[in-house]
Amino acid sequence: MDTTAFLHWLQDTVAAEDGPSAIRRIIRFQEPSDYSRFLREWSDMSTPSQLKAVQQIQIIRAISCRLPAKETLSRFAGRVWIENDFRITVDAAPQKSLSAEKGIPWGIQHVKAPLAWSTTTGHRIKIGVIDTGVDFSHPDLRQSLSRGINLINRSMLPHDDNGHGTHIAGTIAAANQVHGMIGIAPRAQIYPVKAFDHNGSAFVSDIILGIDWCVRNKVQIINMSFGMKMRSKALLNSITNAYNAGVIVVASSGNDGKRRSVDYPARYPQTVSVGASTRLRRVAPFSNRGAYIDIYAPGDKIVSAWLRGKYHEMSGTSMATSHVSGAIALLLAYKPGLSPADIKSILKRSVQPLRGTKAPKLTGELDIMRMLQAADR
Repeated sequence: MDTTAFLHWLQDTVAAEDGPSAIRRIIRFQEPSDYSRFLREWSDMSTPSQLKAVQQIQIIRAISCRLPAKETLSRFAGRVWIENDFRITVDAAPQKSLSAEKGIPWGIQHVKAPLAWSTTTGHRIKIGVIDTGVDFSHPDLRQSLSRGINLINRSMLPHDDNGHGTHIAGTIAAANQVHGMIGIAPRAQIYPVKAFDHNGSAFVSDIILGIDWCVRNKVQIINMSFGMKMRSKALLNSITNAYNAGVIVVASSGNDGKRRSVDYPARYPQTVSVGASTRLRRVAPFSNRGAYIDIYAPGDKIVSAWLRGKYHEMSGTSMATSHVSGAIALLLAYKPGLSPADIKSILKRSVQPLRGTKAPKLTGELDIMRMLQAADR
């Protein structure tokens, strides 16, 4: 590939990036040598504004930038792929605020996490939460947080300006036994990855950079409480890289109440796809369901940590996903070295059957004690 010709084309194109038809696109290079040559030349020959306009995504040999919506890169066919850099949103229903919450929330009791704590607390298991960040000052989370990364503003800590990420982190690993709530794996470590803005919105390219950061920082579990309707080869590529590196990716199935469809990335077989259940051990009405779901977990009226030391009740497959990520942390602390395929197999063969005439027969609900017993077999 003539990388210099590609570079000059890109310089001319990003200079006109603010045209009405310009949208964010991802360009992936097929050959590693083309990509490394392009990066060298781009850093040597571009202006500061051009450098700022192009985001590097090294885990999948790609860049992201604004380009005309109709651009196909046909002149570079066979050497690069192009796709839209879609926006993704976090998965949750409207919430109500609560001033205080003490003890063990219903979902954590329901999946039998407290019965496991004499055996495993998730000690030192590293969980990447790709979300809106986290409230570092929340008393229930202080013991459970590592620094993480802010992909929206690299110079700042991944502070949460939305609330969703803090809620997810609380269910996974809150640890304030006396005055606050306790999460599923209270001795696990949350690595907050802020890819989503205050509106709960992110680009696919930011998610991929978050996955890359997690893999490089030896995170063992990635929680993805978000979804989109469109397939992204770039996102699949990065999740496959994480899977091959031994990282288990847990993803929410979506809140459309659909019977034969789930959101991406939960639809990819390299993830654990999570649906939501209720206190009555039924599939939550809002949850997607069907053959693509690997496991269900509590997702209806879930109370967890919120901004400024508060608590909120939220419903969604996001909340169900955080229960499963916490459970996997307990499993990995109990049986270190399990592969993503091992973990998925243990989860699927240890579920509790769901109730209801329309309950799926091929999968069921998370039960942590059954999960640990299955790991011993």
